[in-house]
Amino acid sequence: MKKSIYFFTVLIIISTAFLANNSADAQGSSGSDTVIMGASYANEVYYSMANGKILASPRNSWDIAFRTKKFSSSILINDGFGVVLYTYPKSDTSGWASVDTSGFAGWTPMYNDPNDWENGAFSRNAKGHPDYGWAIYNDVTHDLVSDSLFIIKLRDGSLRKLWIENKRSVQDIYHFRFANIDGTAAYTDTLDLANDLGTDFVGFSLLSNQRVDFQPHIALWDILFTKYMSIQPNGTPYPVMGVLNNPEIKSKKFHPVPLSYTNWEVNPWDSLISSIGYDWKVLNNQTYTYTLEDSLVFIIQPVNKDVYKLYFTSFAGGSTGVLSFTKEKVLSFGINEVSQSGLSIKVYPNPVRANMNLLVSGKTGDEIHIVLSDLSGRQLGADQPGRLAEGLNLFTFDVAGVNPGLYFMTASTTATKAVTKVIIVR
Repeated sequence: MKKSIYFFTVLIIISTAFLANNSADAQGSSGSDTVIMGASYANEVYYSMANGKILASPRNSWDIAFRTKKFSSSILINDGFGVVLYTYPKSDTSGWASVDTSGFAGWTPMYNDPNDWENGAFSRNAKGHPDYGWAIYNDVTHDLVSDSLFIIKLRDGSLRKLWIENKRSVQDIYHFRFANIDGTAAYTDTLDLANDLGTDFVGFSLLSNQRVDFQPHIALWDILFTKYMSIQPNGTPYPVMGVLNNPEIKSKKFHPVPLSYTNWEVNPWDSLISSIGYDWKVLNNQTYTYTLEDSLVFIIQPVNKDVYKLYFTSFAGGSTGVLSFTKEKVLSFGINEVSQSGLSIKVYPNPVRANMNLLVSGKTGDEIHIVLSDLSGRQLGADQPGRLAEGLNLFTFDVAGVNPGLYFMTASTTATKAVTKVIIVR
């Protein structure tokens, strides 16, 4: 008996500490904030929901950017600062020495996909594996070997011919060359991304011939305030200022709802990087001022798995690039417990009257068993098995028939276990 009492006392201490840490963390992660991009949106701002502004990066420092993942084919252009890409229509790579731009005005411009970091401008003509737009995949070496030439209009409006020769995928190394249209000022470079700084993209300036590290570490930021090319409903590309997600972020849009809305668990997550986007504001074409979309709330799940609510409160436009918003942590998930045990759980609401939700984070694919027990260890109801998907897993329970009191919810896999306190009230 003493052994059982001691065991549950330890669980109560752990659970209480877990809830206290979450409460303290939530207090420091909510409130109003302001982002300053500068006149004409001179800077793009990388932002953490937990820590605020991480980096204001000048948008005029790079022309193209290479994704650092070994088996990624994505190459971006700086379309938010006027860079435009064209596939050279007159020849494949064998025509490098004889490139000319006659008829250039009729060529089709290409921009980054505003919904997917993996679909950069260079991949816009992709036909599907093994054709990745700018290159063909070699299934023996796993390299990407170029079959296309490009004309690129740079930040200063000048034109270059550009050849991304190949990507050595296993080594994560790009080889490329560019020159003036007539072949002068030719430049060849090798970009080794194997020892990158933990960023998602590494930039390159075709004006200064140098690598540009314009992003913070991918784990440090959640959303990006930037200018980019959006695609209008009629298919026309159009420059906008908006918010793009870190590739590991999920978000949801709720409209129309009161700004106090926090019912984040309804509706599926949106994985598009522009799910927050630009249309939370509307330009008045007569006064050239912006009004905010009414009753619009975004729910964001950052890298650390905590869940936040965000809504915008002001937007000054391109004159100053100043915008304000309110953020609120609506669920703290206890990241320290996740890193220690590999399994973390959170009950809400807590105390609970009838319907209880359990959030679980752990190893994807693990079979998990969930039980509710009283202080004596007696199990209430049947074991609730399931299998963990990636990210947060939601399980719901009806406890309307359980007597009020203190209980324990236990989630376990073959390798680990997590327990939290549950208070049932009437």
